[in-house]
Amino acid sequence: MGKDKQQTEPNVLKRFAHLLGTDVKNRRLEIPEKFGKGYCTGFVFNEHIRMLIMNYELNKDLVLENPDINSPMRMILFKFQNIFPKTETLSTGKQLKAIPSVLITTSSVNTDAVISIHTNTAAINIEVDANYLKGLFDLSEKSPVLQSLLQNTQPLLFEQIIYPSLQKIVDEIVSESVDETFALFFRRVKAEELICRLLMELEKRDEKHLYDLNIRDIETIYKVKEQMLEHLETPPVIKELAVCASMSPSKLKRLFKQIFGNSIFSYYQEFRMKEAALLLKDEKLSVSDVGYQLGFTNLSHFSRVFKEHTGMKPKQYSRS
Repeated sequence: MGKDKQQTEPNVLKRFAHLLGTDVKNRRLEIPEKFGKGYCTGFVFNEHIRMLIMNYELNKDLVLENPDINSPMRMILFKFQNIFPKTETLSTGKQLKAIPSVLITTSSVNTDAVISIHTNTAAINIEVDANYLKGLFDLSEKSPVLQSLLQNTQPLLFEQIIYPSLQKIVDEIVSESVDETFALFFRRVKAEELICRLLMELEKRDEKHLYDLNIRDIETIYKVKEQMLEHLETPPVIKELAVCASMSPSKLKRLFKQIFGNSIFSYYQEFRMKEAALLLKDEKLSVSDVGYQLGFTNLSHFSRVFKEHTGMKPKQYSRS
C-alpha cells in the first residue's frame, strides 16, 4: 500500500496565505502588492524539524492564530535575525542593530496563541523537537546550558551572535539554487548543520545555574542592551542601568550574562570595537577621530583594546 504523502508546508504558511487572500505555490507565498512586498517560504522536513523563511514588508501589522499551538511536541525555536543583506542605507548610519544574531528559546517562551506578523520582517525560524535533538548525542557530560535547553522544561532564552561561517550557511539556505528533487533534503541538511554549530557554541558558555525567565525580564534586559549600545561613547555603569531596569545589580548582571553569554561590560566593549571597525573601514575616519568619538581619552588605550578584539591595530586595520 502506498504511504500518505508527507506534509511539507507549515500550517502557519497556509494560514498566512489565507489571511492575505492568496495561495502557497511550491511552499512559497508571494506577498500580494496591495498588502506590501516580499515573500515567505516554509518547509516541514519531517515530524521533528520545520523552517520558515520570512523576508517581507507589509502595509500594516497583522495577527493570526498559531495553528500549531496544541502540538504535542516540545519545540525549541532558533530565530535568525538581521541575516538578509540590507537594500538601503539607514539615514542614521547606525549599523549595530543590524548585526546578525540568533535567538534560541524553549517552548515555554515560544507558545503564544497568536503570531504577530510585523510590517517589516526579515528572519528565519527553525523549530526542532527537543527530544529529537536529545537523541542525537550524549548529554550526560554536556554543559548545564545545553542540558537545560534540551530538557526544555524551563522558560529560557539565549542570544548568540552569528559569525561569518554561520552566515554562509544561512546564505546557502536562502539563495542556493537547488533542483526541486533535492530542495527539502538540501535545506534540512543545512538547517541541521546550523543547529549543530549553534549548540556547539552554547556549550562553551559557563553558567552553572540557569534562572527561569519571564517576558517582562526579557524585555527589560533588551531595553538595557539597547540603551547601552545607543551610547557607545559612555561606558556602562551597572548601578545606573539597574535603577533604569528596576532590578538589583546582581539580578541584572546575572540575567544579562545568561541571555547573551557575556558580561555587560565585555558585551559593550565588543560592540564598541565593532563600531570602531565600521568607522575606520567604511566611514574612513582617522584613528584619533574614531577613538575620541567612542569615548577614549587615551588613544594608546584605544589601540590596545582594538587589537585585542580584532588582532590588528586601528591604523593597520583601516589599510587592510
